[in-house]
Amino acid sequence: MSVVALSPDQAQSPTRHELSYAPPCNVSLPEMCSRLFASLPRSDQRRKGMDYIRGLLEVRGRKSIRNIAALVGGQATEQSLHHFISDSSWEWGPVRRALAWYTVSVVPPQAWVVRPMVIPKAGRHSVGVERRFFPEHGQMLNAQQAVGVWAVGEEASVPVNWRLQLSPAWLAEDRRRRASIPDDASAETLGECSLRAYLETAAWRLPSRPLVMDARGGDITSTVSQLLDRGTQMMLRVDDSLRLSVRDPALKGFDTTPRPVHQIMSASRGLQRPVVWPGDGAVRCSGLVTAVRVALPAAAGRRAGRGDGDLLLLGLGNNDRRRPREVWLTDLTSVPPAFLMRLRGMLSRVDQDLAHGADQVGIRDFAGRSYRGWHRHVTLASAAHVLAALGDADDAELGYAS
Repeated sequence: MSVVALSPDQAQSPTRHELSYAPPCNVSLPEMCSRLFASLPRSDQRRKGMDYIRGLLEVRGRKSIRNIAALVGGQATEQSLHHFISDSSWEWGPVRRALAWYTVSVVPPQAWVVRPMVIPKAGRHSVGVERRFFPEHGQMLNAQQAVGVWAVGEEASVPVNWRLQLSPAWLAEDRRRRASIPDDASAETLGECSLRAYLETAAWRLPSRPLVMDARGGDITSTVSQLLDRGTQMMLRVDDSLRLSVRDPALKGFDTTPRPVHQIMSASRGLQRPVVWPGDGAVRCSGLVTAVRVALPAAAGRRAGRGDGDLLLLGLGNNDRRRPREVWLTDLTSVPPAFLMRLRGMLSRVDQDLAHGADQVGIRDFAGRSYRGWHRHVTLASAAHVLAALGDADDAELGYAS
């Protein structure tokens, strides 16, 4: 069993959760580049783009511009590639959108996963770099923080869009100018950056699939409201301090007063049920899942235009019946808990493919300082990841038909 992407009709039908899957077609470097670089008017730019992707696939070790140039040309090529990535005029937005549409043709998505990516840095001049505490690492790091939007399919997960989180310090006039940060860029929290990355991707009118995201630490009420506004199906990990109204008749003694999630979970221990769901391959996962119908606080619900709509609060615990170790919120109220736990597992799938796929093609290796250069690099590294995951990179030819 794997995960099907639900339409609104399917989400309401308890009998329609079998998976549909079309195996991805073979992909190649020239064929992909003919689609990715259709917006680039000059043939030399299209050739450089393919050279860069080829270098990301074939260079051993760090995927620096110098190492890529040594593979595909030499010193003159290094200067040319540096200009192409950091100083050229081509827009990465149309290329990234073309990559997203190409990706969904070869990796039929079952969900969209939004996941942060930490990029440690030795210095302080790379755009967006800050010294901050990263809970997932348990320490202070000098690093950039980006957010990726991943298409997760049966065979692979691949990034289709990126957003770089910027603090107010990076919008000061001198730093903005040195890093070529555009005027419309704004300071964002991680939660704001994650939501905007998804909404930007959704504006490309890609296939509608459930959104899976760790939303802890952000304004969850605002996030849920905005997603409900646009009709996005969602599976969000939330903080246990979030306040929600209980709407479940199985819980007695609760009025509509918003209460913190940890209090709702404590009162719901009698609703725990053992659930088994498929992991990767033949692995079977299990745990105790508590499911409680809830709603956003009334004011937020009215703003979202869905004040009467129920959500499902899910607590996942171990078989020792202790307090849930994870709490999730979803609007997929009519699908089996095993299906929802499978969606939850897609965060781990992305983490694995980041470490064993995207990192191998240098997604974090950009050493320049500019905002434009960073975005161009991660766009082309995402394309290289698609090829590495599904294509035959060893047979890719350097020639480009202009």
